[in-house]
Parts: sequence; C-alpha cells; structure tokens
Amino acid sequence: MRTNIFKGYGVAVVTPFTPEGNIDFFALREHILYLLNQGCVDYLCVLGTTAETPTLSEEEKEMVMDTFVETVDGRVPLLLGCGSNNTRQLCEYLATANLDGFDGVLVVAPYYNKPSQEGLYRHFAAVADASPLPIVLYNIPGRTGVNLLPETVVRLANDFEDIVAIKEASGNLQQVEQILADAPDGFGVISGDDAIALETALLGGDGLISATGNAFAEEMGELIHAALEGRYDAALDIHRSMAEIFRLAFAEGNPAGVKCMMHYRGMCSNVLRLPLVPVSEKTNKAIVTALQVLGVNAQDAKYNDC
Repeated sequence: MRTNIFKGYGVAVVTPFTPEGNIDFFALREHILYLLNQGCVDYLCVLGTTAETPTLSEEEKEMVMDTFVETVDGRVPLLLGCGSNNTRQLCEYLATANLDGFDGVLVVAPYYNKPSQEGLYRHFAAVADASPLPIVLYNIPGRTGVNLLPETVVRLANDFEDIVAIKEASGNLQQVEQILADAPDGFGVISGDDAIALETALLGGDGLISATGNAFAEEMGELIHAALEGRYDAALDIHRSMAEIFRLAFAEGNPAGVKCMMHYRGMCSNVLRLPLVPVSEKTNKAIVTALQVLGVNAQDAKYNDC
C-alpha cells in the first residue's frame, strides 16, 4: 500500500555560510529551530537545490545531515535530496549510506547528459530497487535540461510503490493536471514552485516544498494549509500579497534572492558559494522595497555583510 507522508508544507532549507564562506552551523541550527517553532511546517527538505548542495563537500553534506537529525529530533519528517546523473554511483550511495533519521529521498532527474524518457525510467527504476527509503521524484527541467514527462511519471508510479510522489517544478500546470489524472491512488504531486503552489493545490496537489518559506515560514504555511483546507479566499489573499516576493526570490536564481531576504530579516549572512553570487544592487533595492510593503523593516537586519 503506497503511503506518501510528504504532504502539506515543506521547506527546502538553505545552507547558511559565514562571511568567510564556511558553513555556519550555529545559524543552520537556529534556522531549523525557527522553522519548527512556527508550528506550521509539516516536513523539511535537506540538501536540496536551495541548499547549494553541488558546492558542498561530501564531509560537509554528512555534517549537515547530522545537524538536521540532531536538531529536529523526530519532530517532523526529513526528506533528503540525493540525485545524480551517474545511476550506478547514486544506487551505491543509497545502498550504503547511513540514512538513519531520514524518512524519504528526493531524487532529481539526471542532469547534463539528457537521457531519453526510457533512460529516465530505467534510472529511477534502478534507484527504486536500491533505495531503503520512499522516493519522491524531482522534475525541474530548467536546471536539469530534461523534462520528466507525465507518461514516464505515471509508469514509474504504477511499477514501484516506493515511488510515492513527485516534486513538480516544470512550471507547467497542464503537466501537473495530467499526472494527477493518471497516477495511481496515493501518489502525490507536490509543487516545487512557490508562485504556482496555490494553483497546484487547487488542482488536487499535495502541497509545496518552498524556498521562499525560509524567509516567510508562517505566511507560506498559511497559504498552503488554507488552500488544502478549502479556505480559498484566505489562500488567494496571501498569494497576491506575496506575488512580488515570489518574483524577486527567483529573479537572479535560487537561493540568491531568498538569502537576501533572509539577511534583511536577520536570519543569516547574505553569502553564497561560487558560482552563485548575491543579487545585484537593483534586485537588492527591489527586495528592500517589497519587504517594506509587507511591513518588514529591512534596516533592522542582524547581519550587515550585504
């Protein structure tokens, strides 16, 4: 019997860095506690796109994983990002890594080598055979260069009960609707795009894994829960109030905009690892204005390294 526990509101957590570019584990622990203490987060996504995972060493990734497991201490489920474009290497990792404390894995479509739909199917089939944990597929063609089509998603969902959901970040609502119409009972569709999370929920999706939620945990939680509970007017009000935030968060790539917002909210330094860089002065000023419209005084930032 397929069971998807990754429903409602998840946050793809950033990796805070010190001004010198090292992982700020104190800030990471504080941020995890902040997210938990809002009382609205249903689960956390660890080492996803928003965490700048490609720039972390294997040792750093293990330390980040340990920090989440120790800090969360079972309060909410943890979804671990662990994709690769090397199928054999990924399967070996899943079969041998210490995944204690995690409840599922978020596996992105293979990037750069652009497999066919048959190649994608066989990749995820091998992952399903190797993984000791439930799998959430991750489709984000803007980053991977390949689109995991609905037909392939449904085929995988029908053939492997341990594949429990997909994080859909294609931006294509027609694709979302097709998966929801054709997938087997119990298979979840999770929005990977803050800007269309409301629409995905209205179509029957299972919620959102949010990047913007790092800076606006309570607001994004209320948006998603209101939508899933049928409180559509409340959800639409929040969606409209956050529209400019959604645009600016991704205007120059994720998590550059999100980290700038977090900086101005006193949550972490505005530091990214190359090849990512902080947002431009133009976008920075626009973020300050957008925050002020929402009643956030950007001049009260705890960190002054922007």
